[in-house]
Amino acid sequence: MKNINKVVMVIIGALIGAGFASGKEIYLFFNKFGYLGIVGIVISGIMTSLIIYLVLNKIQQKNINNYEEFLQEINPKHSKINKLFYIIVNSFMLISFFIMIAGFSAYMKQNYELPIYISSPIFVLFCYFVFQKNLQGMMKINSYLVPFLLFCIIFLGIKNIPYLIESKMAIQVPTKQAGFLFSSILYASYNSIILIPILVSMKQYSISKKSNLLISGISGISIILLSFCIYGLLLKGQFFIQNLELPLLQITLEFGKIFYYIYGFVIIFSIFTSAIATGYSFLENVSKNQKKYQRNLFIISICGIFIANIGFSNLVQTLYPLFGILGLLQMIFLFTNRK
Repeated sequence: MKNINKVVMVIIGALIGAGFASGKEIYLFFNKFGYLGIVGIVISGIMTSLIIYLVLNKIQQKNINNYEEFLQEINPKHSKINKLFYIIVNSFMLISFFIMIAGFSAYMKQNYELPIYISSPIFVLFCYFVFQKNLQGMMKINSYLVPFLLFCIIFLGIKNIPYLIESKMAIQVPTKQAGFLFSSILYASYNSIILIPILVSMKQYSISKKSNLLISGISGISIILLSFCIYGLLLKGQFFIQNLELPLLQITLEFGKIFYYIYGFVIIFSIFTSAIATGYSFLENVSKNQKKYQRNLFIISICGIFIANIGFSNLVQTLYPLFGILGLLQMIFLFTNRK
């Protein structure tokens, strides 16, 4: 059970990044569809859970050691497509790492007026030292940070229940019918791009179908529960959050300054857990040896400082849906290849 908890913490840590914890992802993929977004969250959570289960079983049964082997297994007839997708996924992992840097910079600028050219090097330097550790080190960090994130988000979600009950007749969220199902699938697809390379790297923890079922079930339920909490909190600020970089941070201010500052730490921690998950996966995928690992780490660290200037919100709104569309192909291969 101890190993199961470790894997679940890594999975949740990878998914709860700046986009999720800030509310941007949930608003983009679910809240804009009104109450149908709640159904979308459940659909997306179930699909994500199923993806985790299928991938863990696949890497265990076929003795898959890396992401390239995984692509070859689920799509053996189209090697050129696999090569293209390998490039796409690694690009996404790298861009996700850059988005986390931008998210940290946006937080520091919004709350402390710290210039991006100061905040981004601080964050990158911290990540640089963490990436010197192996997978065990990453799992150990997540085992401490992720439970704290879970507690804080669920606590605020529970604290928000009286507001939802009292104002349920007054809440006027336009229910946009068209597209909610596709948006739900797209969110699961986008998550799969992050998750699958990370799951492959945790092969040693996939020991049986029972453990895989527990890992996928706990992860899926956790993501659905956390998404519900954030969905409800976003309703509290439904008339002013559309153009905010970090909408949930502003909403928590309505609970009091203490919650504002606490959730600020939640966002920072979530940015960090996602950054180390995506950055580590990218480095493991593209580095054939330790020398290349160190070289690639130095390169992405320097590039991340400059790319952070593009802006967190712009990166999330443009790139996440795009990669979600690209990830659909991987999901199709995974669901149709059941050998």
